[in-house]
Amino acid sequence: MKPDTLSDIFTTAIASFKRNKIRTVLTSLGITIGVMSVVLLIGLGVGLKNYLSDQFESLGSNLVIVFPGNVFSDEGGLGGGFGPGFAGGATFDEKDYLNLKKIPQADYVVPQFFRSLPVTANGESQLGYVEGVTADAFKILNLSQAYGQAFEATDVNRKTKVAVLGFAIAEKLFSSPEKAVGKTIITGNQRLKVIGVNAKKGDREMDNIVLLPYTTTFGRLNPNKTFFTIFFGVNDEANIASVINQAEKILAKRYDEDSFSVTEQTEILSTVNQVFGIVNAILVAIGSISLLVGGIGIMNIMYATVTERTKEVGIRRAIGATRQDILSQFLSESVVLSVLGGLIGLALASLIILVIRQFFPAAINLLSVVIAFSVSTAIGVFFGVFPAKRAANLPPIEAIRYE
Repeated sequence: MKPDTLSDIFTTAIASFKRNKIRTVLTSLGITIGVMSVVLLIGLGVGLKNYLSDQFESLGSNLVIVFPGNVFSDEGGLGGGFGPGFAGGATFDEKDYLNLKKIPQADYVVPQFFRSLPVTANGESQLGYVEGVTADAFKILNLSQAYGQAFEATDVNRKTKVAVLGFAIAEKLFSSPEKAVGKTIITGNQRLKVIGVNAKKGDREMDNIVLLPYTTTFGRLNPNKTFFTIFFGVNDEANIASVINQAEKILAKRYDEDSFSVTEQTEILSTVNQVFGIVNAILVAIGSISLLVGGIGIMNIMYATVTERTKEVGIRRAIGATRQDILSQFLSESVVLSVLGGLIGLALASLIILVIRQFFPAAINLLSVVIAFSVSTAIGVFFGVFPAKRAANLPPIEAIRYE
């Protein structure tokens, strides 16, 4: 009997699967879930990374940001547990803003108060991202107005009760963004007149933003008169280091050095990339657990298959099949099961990510596809070897007699 060709081996494997369709599907299910988990989790991780990167890149270039807490370590990475990080550290106020505003190399300085609050108009209520800022915030956020106008420095000085809405929230509250101009909204028990609507950005947060003068928030919205962050627009990239150094010296007069962080935009993006490299590795490890479980399931089923087909193995050996032929047959079935499960998992993950992309910038990562598919194939080989060897080592006479 001549050795089986790859075509013969594949055909035999497919015929075996057709005889036990339900068992084939259930056996591949573990690999399917594993591959889908790896690709999907990494896709979501990449999406989150893209989202954060887009947020910072949309702020423009030559940007310096002051955060509360020791956000970054000396090596440029994340500080231990953001300690004290965003949840603690310095509490910035108007005095800090006015002091930082004196830095000559800073083109503009923008304090930011932020709260997520319901915004009501015409009996409709929508969740909005309320931000108290200066007029220069429109430069930092690269915002232009589709309707109406932005508020000005005089509005900040006079504590004018005006607001500029994001395109999406204006559309939700007034059915048409254009109709929002001149109308009144209520948020945090504060009545505000809408004087402008920003052009659509295609970003959920930016399109649902409510911008108002930071002085207007003092009272009901911001009784403590504090800011979460302070932004600097630097007129020349060569002056960034100087601005950072001066800002640190000014803040150090009021706060401990560990209670605030002054950093540039590129450093934040670099840190984001480092963090998501670690996150992706963890996600791969989590998804690989499903692949491992799927591999064990394949091994169990293949052992059962060897037992069921003992007589078949004996007959094949009796008419000339070698141990290598038997080994190849059962090993190929295990690999085909893994590859089949991997392809289905990849297809399902791709479909899910296509749906998610409508709301979030998730993406298929080529490396995750290669890793998931390679691992699923390797699992088929690894866990298929043991049952295949058992089948190949069966004595022909005893195998024929097996009932």
